[in-house]
Amino acid sequence: MNRIISLLVAVLLLGLPQLAAAYSIAPGDALRIEVLEDESLARQVLVLPDGSISFPGAGTVRVAGMTPAAAGTMLTERLKAQFANTPSVYVSVVALAQPGEVLPEPNLIYVMGEIGKPGAIETAKGITLLQAIAQAGGYTRFAATKRIELHRMDPASQTEQIYIFDAKKGSGISGGTLLTEGDVIVVPERRLFE
Repeated sequence: MNRIISLLVAVLLLGLPQLAAAYSIAPGDALRIEVLEDESLARQVLVLPDGSISFPGAGTVRVAGMTPAAAGTMLTERLKAQFANTPSVYVSVVALAQPGEVLPEPNLIYVMGEIGKPGAIETAKGITLLQAIAQAGGYTRFAATKRIELHRMDPASQTEQIYIFDAKKGSGISGGTLLTEGDVIVVPERRLFE
């Protein structure tokens, strides 16, 4: 009896790599993407309802219906012009979409300046200013945390509004300010005696 159970377990374990290789990425899946040559690019991304992901240097890439290996190959092609040698990109599925799950519409927020990981970040609706800064890797040691700027387009007047947040004193706008699609956070460099 133990021999039969061992045989069944062995058959199942041998079949798992083939099942993983045949898996097609679907909207709602969470993917882990790693670039061996640049660990700062490693991140977890959500496959959007249209089947695409956003990745720094590669832009928006449609991955739904692809295997994780094929998605890695596509990202490698998109990124190789930015590296001296062809990068090694690995994609793995860390969470599957739940059947019938309604995916939240993501926000694209942009973070630039003295921040750990500048660029576009994909966030859930309802993220705050401080949460976005944390998601982007936090401040660098040269950040002027007294005058962080939040740039937002006013939909009524179609003009850019700039709000100042002082993380040291907690003055200006609140760190709990909810961000909206297209907001840009600018963390300026400290001045000489700041």
